[in-house]
Amino acid sequence: MAAANVLATREAAVKAARAKDEADVAAREAAAVVLRLFDNDADLVADLLGVPAEELEREAKPVTAARAKEVIEELRARAERPPRSRRAPRSRAEASPPSPPVSDVPVRVSAPDDGRADAA
Repeated sequence: MAAANVLATREAAVKAARAKDEADVAAREAAAVVLRLFDNDADLVADLLGVPAEELEREAKPVTAARAKEVIEELRARAERPPRSRRAPRSRAEASPPSPPVSDVPVRVSAPDDGRADAA
């Protein structure tokens, strides 16, 4: 059981490392894209995002201009697509059938239970 736990933990660590790498790449690409969209005005973008301009430029530097352009085109294509139709969730009142009126429900009268059970 301990070996299985070790294997599962190692697998989770590998997945987490892979996810971190993908997030790092996405962050670098986003920095490059935003700089490209704002004509490489790092000071303006840094003020808008509240991050140091040097950090922004350092993040964007490894991303090629061609890749930044690809990401921009992907974003534009996604923005031009019609939005997906989503059905609004039904409210609870619509989802459940109406309950019968109280006057139609028979009332049963019984003796009060004092909480003691028969010992037999």
